[in-house]
Amino acid sequence: KKIVALKSRDAILAEKNNMAFMGTIVTAGKARGIVTATGDKSELGRISSILQGADRVKTPLKKKLDELGKQISVVALLIIAAISAVGIATGKPALEMFMVGVSLAVAAIPEGLPIVVTITLALGVTRMAKNNAIVRRLPAVETLGSTTVICTDKTGTLTQNEMTVRKIYTTESFDVTGLGYTVEGEFQRGGQVVDVQKEPGLYALLRCAMLCNTASLNDGLVGQPTEGALLAAALKAGLSDERERLERIDEVPFDSGRKWMMVGYNTASGAEYFFKGAVERVLEKCTSFYGKEGPQPLTAERKKQILDVSRGLADEALRVIALASGPSPDEQVFLGLAGMIDPPRQGVQEAIKMARDSGVHIAMITGDSRETAVAVTKELGFYCADGVAISGAELDAMTESDLSEIAGKVDVFYRTSPEHKLKIVRALQSTGQVVAMTGDGVNDAPALKAADIGVAMGQSGTDVARETAEMILVDDNFATIVSAIEEGKSIYNNIKNFLRFELTTSVAAISVIAFSTLLGLPLPLNPIQILWINIIMDGPPAQSLGVEPLDPDIIKRRPRDPKEPIVNRRMISNIAVGAAIMIVGTLAVFFTELSRGAEPVRAVTMAFTTFVMFQMFNALNCRSEEKSVFKLGLFSNRYVTLAIAASVALQLAVIYIPLLQRMFGTTPLTLGDLALVTLVSSTVFIVDEARKKVKR
Repeated sequence: KKIVALKSRDAILAEKNNMAFMGTIVTAGKARGIVTATGDKSELGRISSILQGADRVKTPLKKKLDELGKQISVVALLIIAAISAVGIATGKPALEMFMVGVSLAVAAIPEGLPIVVTITLALGVTRMAKNNAIVRRLPAVETLGSTTVICTDKTGTLTQNEMTVRKIYTTESFDVTGLGYTVEGEFQRGGQVVDVQKEPGLYALLRCAMLCNTASLNDGLVGQPTEGALLAAALKAGLSDERERLERIDEVPFDSGRKWMMVGYNTASGAEYFFKGAVERVLEKCTSFYGKEGPQPLTAERKKQILDVSRGLADEALRVIALASGPSPDEQVFLGLAGMIDPPRQGVQEAIKMARDSGVHIAMITGDSRETAVAVTKELGFYCADGVAISGAELDAMTESDLSEIAGKVDVFYRTSPEHKLKIVRALQSTGQVVAMTGDGVNDAPALKAADIGVAMGQSGTDVARETAEMILVDDNFATIVSAIEEGKSIYNNIKNFLRFELTTSVAAISVIAFSTLLGLPLPLNPIQILWINIIMDGPPAQSLGVEPLDPDIIKRRPRDPKEPIVNRRMISNIAVGAAIMIVGTLAVFFTELSRGAEPVRAVTMAFTTFVMFQMFNALNCRSEEKSVFKLGLFSNRYVTLAIAASVALQLAVIYIPLLQRMFGTTPLTLGDLALVTLVSSTVFIVDEARKKVKR
């Protein structure tokens, strides 16, 4: 904090260096201040007010299922009422038609849907927890699958949150490998590994980096990230830590006004002072530089060269630190420059490519400068030549309509405050985007709540952020979000497959009764048989579709249009074809038996069994809308296999056990009858496999 006036009354929170805020912790120093705001006028109070005003949105799936449920109920009840009325009008017993109507109403409405949705979401949550994503609200899993934009923080999410020395300049340039505060890594010159012990200038710089340092890496980083990076670089070179062995005789801690730090030690050669800090300030202390032949005079030309190199490193988004040492604080030998950066996390670049290839837009929101932000996004592969970067100040100057128009095209929002996140979320949502927003601070809570899916950080996140978010990343890793999107798409796909199965059965059952009634013919299914079909429809075969294993190709699918109904044209077409085959097959078997003079109970049993077997084959069809069951693996979903086997066994019990025969109105069938039933019902499977093959 500084006792200086702000440059602007509209400065963003991060630039208000002369202000202290309620809820923050004083770690060093003392001061006296003037209270300028209390209660809801304070920054913390204002966040609370915004949080109360940010509404939690209904998930896309919940909206669609609510709408679908109403539509199915209305249409089904109207059709069933019409069937019952026509049946009574054509002379069928009123009680029988009432029972049929009630049975059809039960069968028409997919009451098993909530169970399947809950089971499918719960299994998805379990799988995601194993991949370091904890979901706090079940519907959030599906929302991830429809995400069109991910707004992500930089530090700790896209990057390691561990500063790492990447480049060192003495009189030559060296590259440093390795990540974070680990001691694994090498020093390279022109791609060739060098021995630091044989490079006096490099050795002297790394020794200074270690001695002019108060950080510790014994049990994780204790100290400043910059010092941790310099210490890690020295340890990579194999230097031993001399700080405890040497007597410290002087120390001037880093100060934002001085912009340098100095530590003095008594060494074997006498007093020795080590400096590090901003390039210009350290150069002011230097009278020479460490050249190939040892210390040499620091000329104006050499200073210019050093400053040019420093600017070049800064252009690569590296934080540049100068290092020097000498016998006295005012007679320093310039040792060189260290360029460091918070490097991208491993796997993030691949995850971003995967997300972008599937049509998900990535936008990074950071408080860093434009240069740093753009450099990171370029390295991660989602900022190209025509990329768009907007500052927080530019955001404030935009109207809501202007921001809504451009928000979806922006790759980088830089120099932003947490309040800008909420503005960005609302702008994106106003254009129909489904937004996932990451955050870790108290200030992020309003944006996390307003987003379609709020994602809080598990390691660096505050309790407020975690309580507000729908999902928590245990490892703070962006790649985990992409895995969650994949899981969300799989869940939505499984729910659609279940719906296809249910609606095909409902349409076929209602239509079989409708055609028989309209033609004035006997009913091929009695009320209890219709209820049995409903049990199968909502039971094991249907439920097992909700646990279909994740298709590895599903992440490649582009996000669906949030406005697209869950039952789209393609599904309606598949339902219509499947239902038509079931209707024709069931009625053909029924009327063929009647035309041969068979007893009505035998004709009904044949039709009933044919219809049930149609559902078994259709369950195989509905495992995937696009892939053949043979490509998926006939037994890859063991739950479907077990469910079909159990359902067939129960159907045989209904046919052959006397007690159940009387209950369901059935009669035993011969092996030839069962073969015919299986042959007819398999047509729905054969036709759908042919459709998938033609489509491929």
